[in-house]
Amino acid sequence: MLQIFSNYVGWIIAGIIITVAVIVLSVLLSGFKIMLEYERLVIFRFGRYKRTVGPGWVWIAPAIEKGVKVDLRIVTEDIPRQEIITKDNIPVLANTVVYFKVEKPEDAVIKISNYRFAVREYTQAALRDVVGNMELDEVLQEREKIAGNIRAIVDAETDEWGIDIKSIKIQEIELPAEMKRAMAKQAEAEREKRAAIIKSEGERDAAENLATAARMLATEPGALQIRTLQTIRDISTDPSEKIVLFMPGGFDALLKKLT
Repeated sequence: MLQIFSNYVGWIIAGIIITVAVIVLSVLLSGFKIMLEYERLVIFRFGRYKRTVGPGWVWIAPAIEKGVKVDLRIVTEDIPRQEIITKDNIPVLANTVVYFKVEKPEDAVIKISNYRFAVREYTQAALRDVVGNMELDEVLQEREKIAGNIRAIVDAETDEWGIDIKSIKIQEIELPAEMKRAMAKQAEAEREKRAAIIKSEGERDAAENLATAARMLATEPGALQIRTLQTIRDISTDPSEKIVLFMPGGFDALLKKLT
């Protein structure tokens, strides 16, 4: 009887040992993580920052360490359309996109709670500040300059967060309907002005050419007669519609003497 009891106890102890071993092994295996090439794992031990690891196989101590995964790829963040008042008090709607990348994963996790939200909000504020200090004509003509100024402001602020602002693009600037009509009228007036200037310049050039031709014809009497004959020929192609009176060549000089 004692032998049976001892065997029974032995089986219980063996079962407990196997169970504990399986549990311990499962817990240890649960600490293994696989980080992709563009991922890093920020590890905290007892709440304190310990290290940043990855890519590849990574092991963290269960119940002791905690890991926060960070993506290192370039992030495209669309800034919601917002109304901005320019320096000359004209409201415009601007669509903006910001491209940024996490350079220091530990700073992006420790120093800011939500770096994507923070970058978006800070870009909005910088956009309002930059565009608000420019007149409408500058805003429409200097998009690249505006984007560069915004990038410099946001990049300087987010540098301590471990964020690198790659680029900022202003996709669209929309004007109020009244301003569009006013600008269309202005453009139409500019085109009419250029047309009038071009027409007047053409008339001036034509007058100068006619004056030059008249001087040349005045110095050559034979040329004037040839031109007169060409004019008579061009008056009408039907001979019945023309009456030609020929006068002596020196008749005009005779009239001057008589008068």
